[in-house]
Amino acid sequence: MSDVIVPKGQPVPGEPEKKGWLFKWTNYLKGYQRRWFVLSNGLLSYYRNQAEMAHTCRGTISLLGALIHTADSCTFVISNGGTQTFHIRAHDEVERQSWVTALELAKAKAIAQESDDDEDQMTSGPVAAGGTDGEGEDAGGIARELAARFHDLRTCSELVARHGAALQRSLVDLEIPPTDTTKQVSERATLFRISCNAMMNACSEFMGAAAASSARMSRALQHERDQKMRLQEVVEQLARQHDNLEKTVTARSTPHTGGNGSGQGNDTEDEDHEFFDAMEEGVSSAMEDKTSFVIKVPVNRKNKAKGGESSDESEGETVTETQQVIFVEDKERAESTMGGAEAAAVSKSEDKEQQDIKIWPHVSQTTGAVDGRPRRTRVPDKPNYPLSLWSIMKNCIGKELSKIPIPVNFSEPLSMLQRLTEDYEYSSILDQAATCADPAQQLAYVAAFTVSSYATTACRTTKPFNPLLGETYECDRMADLGWRSISEQVSHHPPMVAQFCEGAAGWQCWQEFTMTTKFRGKYLQVVPLGGAFAHFPASGNKYTWRKVTTTVHNIIVGKLWVDNHGDMDIVGEAGPAAGYVAHLKYLPYGYFSKDTQRKVTGVIKDPQGVPRYVLQGHWDSRVEIAAVTSASPDNTVCKTGKFVLAWERVPAPPDSDKWYNFTLLAAQLNEPEPGVAPTDSRLRPDQRLMEEGLWDEANTEKLRLEEKQRVARRELEAAAEAAAARHVSPPPPPAPIWFTRQAAPGQPLLRHLYNDRYWDCKRRQDWPALPDIF
Repeated sequence: MSDVIVPKGQPVPGEPEKKGWLFKWTNYLKGYQRRWFVLSNGLLSYYRNQAEMAHTCRGTISLLGALIHTADSCTFVISNGGTQTFHIRAHDEVERQSWVTALELAKAKAIAQESDDDEDQMTSGPVAAGGTDGEGEDAGGIARELAARFHDLRTCSELVARHGAALQRSLVDLEIPPTDTTKQVSERATLFRISCNAMMNACSEFMGAAAASSARMSRALQHERDQKMRLQEVVEQLARQHDNLEKTVTARSTPHTGGNGSGQGNDTEDEDHEFFDAMEEGVSSAMEDKTSFVIKVPVNRKNKAKGGESSDESEGETVTETQQVIFVEDKERAESTMGGAEAAAVSKSEDKEQQDIKIWPHVSQTTGAVDGRPRRTRVPDKPNYPLSLWSIMKNCIGKELSKIPIPVNFSEPLSMLQRLTEDYEYSSILDQAATCADPAQQLAYVAAFTVSSYATTACRTTKPFNPLLGETYECDRMADLGWRSISEQVSHHPPMVAQFCEGAAGWQCWQEFTMTTKFRGKYLQVVPLGGAFAHFPASGNKYTWRKVTTTVHNIIVGKLWVDNHGDMDIVGEAGPAAGYVAHLKYLPYGYFSKDTQRKVTGVIKDPQGVPRYVLQGHWDSRVEIAAVTSASPDNTVCKTGKFVLAWERVPAPPDSDKWYNFTLLAAQLNEPEPGVAPTDSRLRPDQRLMEEGLWDEANTEKLRLEEKQRVARRELEAAAEAAAARHVSPPPPPAPIWFTRQAAPGQPLLRHLYNDRYWDCKRRQDWPALPDIF
């Protein structure tokens, strides 16, 4: 007689998996005796009767390493390797098979349990250190339960396969004359039915366990989400408290200046050193002053040569590093420089320049006309056509955006040519730059102009139309705004736009715009390529730059929002401005940043690397600039004059949210005008239909235009292949009409430069052979 033994690692026996009366072989005198068997948690135990279950177990065998095989139609044997062997007989073959199936399932479950216990012992240390006991036990229990159910299914599958094969053989044997064939088939069919029932029960249990586990996981996930939100709130609160404490400490620790004579000058010098040391130690003592800020400026340093070399050889190669520079407004100098002879001379110089160059007004201050009538002030309201973005974009992950067929529902009734023309909405900044004799000041205003071109991206999340190859757009606002521009789609693969704009105040701008775009599931990233240029013919100054990265967030779910981020270098290439450079930094959106979002900072340096002007502001609202009054290439603390407003965004019309969040200039870009080229974007039918609210017709027309462009491309490729087969020159590809690809003066790269033909052709209404694209 033995007590119930529970192997180490096994749970305490709970509800039996199977129980019932069987006959167990005892000895040769008594033979098979009737006993009460209980199968639970991988253990098979037997008792003389059911009453003994409460106190006395006659024997137990573990199925973990046991062998189970059948002796005859009613007898089966369980052995664990020689120490224990149970010979058991059932009442009939059906009962025997039912017990054998249950034992095999219990054995598989015990093996899986043992494997899980080994893994738990190996990982118990890290799990205990990384989470709570309740969470670890709950996750482990879910995994073990699912694994056990899975092994049950696998065992049942093997049994069904085994008995199914036996049944198949018996069915084949039906063709043999022996009389016992029918009985054998019946027995095999009964065994197969029992195995199938066990399989279905195991499947049902597995589904129940999976459903329960899924519910527990859902609750755990919701709990984690709540914890994350609470943690985020706590972190934000701590960040605000830290900022307040930092300001309090700074206010209390700042020494009060006093005294007179030379001692005052010494105190001031000491204050500068104390301010710098505090920044080096990470305490932002100057941040309390809103006129102080820090910029990381790229500097070029030369590696020192090794000892023993001559002074002529001591200069090594130049290495670009990043240096943190603090700019502090020198209030006394800013106030004092407002008066005196120097200020008067500057004022006279500016007045003289103002007489020669006119500063043109903003579009909101004008009442321009087209074809003898006032320009429109809005476009029709945007219709409410619901459409799931996911249904369009789910198959487009990783593809180039220009190759994705997107319906007009996600667009705005403007082409990319017109959207780029919006860059000159605040052209008055360039007018102001044209009045500056100082290249550093001029570059500061050019930098402010580049920032202003992003003003509308904060609320404009719709996509402009992709221009067709050969499509053009003119915008002649010389009469009211003082500038005019011409744009042309000069390439289709890759898409590329060439644009030229000139201002009456004496400036010229042109750009070759292309981009790489990728859809990454949650966000869409646009990386501009190509370059932009600004030229001031009077002084010969020319500047070049490249736009920063734009990211559209919450593509699938949530409200769309746009962020512009990255570094921009505006480099002086010709004239007195050669060697000047403006370093601008568009700070990325940060959830836990204590600074205001959409911030941009910059510094303008002369050819010697000395900061001359600084810039600060936000790309969606305003930019201020200030002259640096005290600086050197190696100085990490610079003083500035008073900041002046270089650009401020004009508020949008009050109801613009109903018509695509357009500004007044954007609303006028697609207004019909007489005399434009036949390829002008204003004449594009799908875009016009969308503006008028006919979106279904616009989608149909958009597909027609795109297919027409593809047909023209295929015909050109077929003609090229036919020419190659005949060994003759292929027909030339479509070439731009208003731009010529050539090297710019002083530039080795080929670029699309304006050929000065468009406005003359328009004046004479003598258009060359333009492509039929609409």
